[in-house]
Amino acid sequence: MHHISPDRITCEQAYDIVAKGEKLSLSDESEHRVARCRKYIDDKIKEIDRPIYGVTTGFGSLCDISISTDELEKLQCNLMMSHACGMGDTVLPDIVKLMLLLKIQSLSYGNSGVQPDTVRRLVDFFNNEILPVVYSQGSLGASGDLAPLAHLSLPLIGEGTVQYSGATRPAAEVLDELGMKPLHMQSKEGLALLNGTQFMSAHGVWAVTRARRLAETASLIAAMSLDAFDGRIEPFGPEVNEVRNHAGQIHVAASMRALLADSEIIKQNKKHVQDPYSFRCIPQVHGAVFDAIDFVEARLEEEINAPTDNPTIFPDDDIIVSAGNFHGEPIAMPMDYLALALTELASISERRIYKLISGTRGLPSFLVAKPGLNSGFMITQYTAASIVNQSKGLCWPTTCDTIPSSQGQEDHVSMGANAATKLVRVLDNTMRVLGIELMVAAQALEFRRPLKSSPEVEKLFEAYRKEVPFVDTDTFMSPHLNKSIDWLNACIS
Repeated sequence: MHHISPDRITCEQAYDIVAKGEKLSLSDESEHRVARCRKYIDDKIKEIDRPIYGVTTGFGSLCDISISTDELEKLQCNLMMSHACGMGDTVLPDIVKLMLLLKIQSLSYGNSGVQPDTVRRLVDFFNNEILPVVYSQGSLGASGDLAPLAHLSLPLIGEGTVQYSGATRPAAEVLDELGMKPLHMQSKEGLALLNGTQFMSAHGVWAVTRARRLAETASLIAAMSLDAFDGRIEPFGPEVNEVRNHAGQIHVAASMRALLADSEIIKQNKKHVQDPYSFRCIPQVHGAVFDAIDFVEARLEEEINAPTDNPTIFPDDDIIVSAGNFHGEPIAMPMDYLALALTELASISERRIYKLISGTRGLPSFLVAKPGLNSGFMITQYTAASIVNQSKGLCWPTTCDTIPSSQGQEDHVSMGANAATKLVRVLDNTMRVLGIELMVAAQALEFRRPLKSSPEVEKLFEAYRKEVPFVDTDTFMSPHLNKSIDWLNACIS
């Protein structure tokens, strides 16, 4: 059981709460904060004689239109329905659960003005696996993730659709089945639910957590590739890496030394003086990826531990301020950065694949005993190159674009939602390329027998061989590649 509280939550914690199927509960402190803020808003509506944006007014460029008290609930419901304009692929269920978790966390700080029942209902959705159907396209990442968060929130009032018990069903039907009545939205609640960066943040948390695990596994795969290529260990020594003083480089070099400790292959005399950059520069390139992951994770953790809707309410200071904390720029640019870093991880992996099948260093061409009659691993490199090319195209930063919206009221947007969904695509592509490298490296390692690699590499090899066999003669390769990628996915999930 994870207790929602004002305490800081990490990306890793958020990911694991979802991955491990933990349940949520609201702490007493969070309940108190939410209730206090709601009471403040109710009292303020009664006593104030001026419009409050999003509470007693319309939204966006309609902010100057005041709404009567008896229409405030209708205002919020209209907002939720009109903004549910998502299109494209549906979002992965685990990312939807992360959206729910992060929205609950954001609302629990007591700066958003929602009623406690609304937060409790979101907790009920999370705990009972009632997952709103959310679409990947529609957010500009500026007034928060309006369209996707509208789809996330509609089921609270009995509208929209949800995934429940393996089926996509009308939300009203599922609520009725579970004895849950649709909520009556109070002033400001629709805006609190739809403003915020939880679509971007959930994708970012998902990606950065898996990226770290994938990068660690990439070092192990690279170690197998280095030994299979009969590479040199000297470029991974402590002196040459520590003198440059990049944390990621030092980390990767130390990991490679540990992973290759006691390898028979690495200890044998080498005829070659240097290795190609894709092997020799593993600490520099993989290390830069780790540095990028550290930076992006820090930005995301700042974001998920804050209220990001608008207006922001400060009951103790008697302040309601309409500002821009929903703007996705602080995490949009880092997610573009992480997509670039992960593409580099795939790019250097593809180069190692190319060298391993190139018929050098005593390895047969395309890693088959009888090249010519058999093409072996020739086209695996083609596939890896194709995937890397696609990721390179996806590296164009979405945050360098903006398209004004809402009649110019929202005249600069982050496009962070597109950075987020693109990042997940690049992450998946990188995992595919590393899955191909693993298959190629394991194949090449067998041509070094009877010499053994290190205990760590041999442990990986033995576990991997239980799923993916040695390829003796040409066979249908796609199923083996998919098994390799599935095996790698299981390692980082």
